[in-house]
Amino acid sequence: PKEQALFKSIVKHYETKQYKKGLKASDQVLKKAPDHGETLAMRGLILSCLDRKVEAHEFVKKGLSKDIRSHVCWHVFGLVHRAERDYKEAVKAYRNALRIDPNNLQILRDQSLLQVQLRDRPGFLETRHALLKLKPGQRPNWVGLAIAYHLLGRHRKAEEVISAYERTLEGSEIESKYEHSEMLLYRAE
Repeated sequence: PKEQALFKSIVKHYETKQYKKGLKASDQVLKKAPDHGETLAMRGLILSCLDRKVEAHEFVKKGLSKDIRSHVCWHVFGLVHRAERDYKEAVKAYRNALRIDPNNLQILRDQSLLQVQLRDRPGFLETRHALLKLKPGQRPNWVGLAIAYHLLGRHRKAEEVISAYERTLEGSEIESKYEHSEMLLYRAE
């Protein structure tokens, strides 16, 4: 329990860019559990953010070797590759993470960003479909799917997605008039 709380604090420190505190917390966990793969991987991710690349890779690989069935380790491996602009390796790592945890929204989002950057439009479409299935109540997932169809040149299908999204809004108040006007402008074009 204490180690779990410490691990959560490592993630929180990473997310809030408090890297030195994250390293201290990882030291505490690794003192008691030196083979904890996810902690080793997170330590590597934090070291990567501190520009200690060689050390970072060692820790991430060691973490992955200790817990190869962890979606966290694979996700971290992908994040480190992405930070180094090795996008193809990052996508491979994300795919491995998604084999273990196929419904992880953050990994799906990260993967979709890289797919669009690598111009993997069919893969981008597939990932956006998965995100919409998991969270149909979120506008960005509808817009992302419409963009995926648009990038593939399937404009009619993109418009159908926007129309389907608008049907889900019928009877409810529009949250952002600006965003709604942007959707209407897209449909008009």
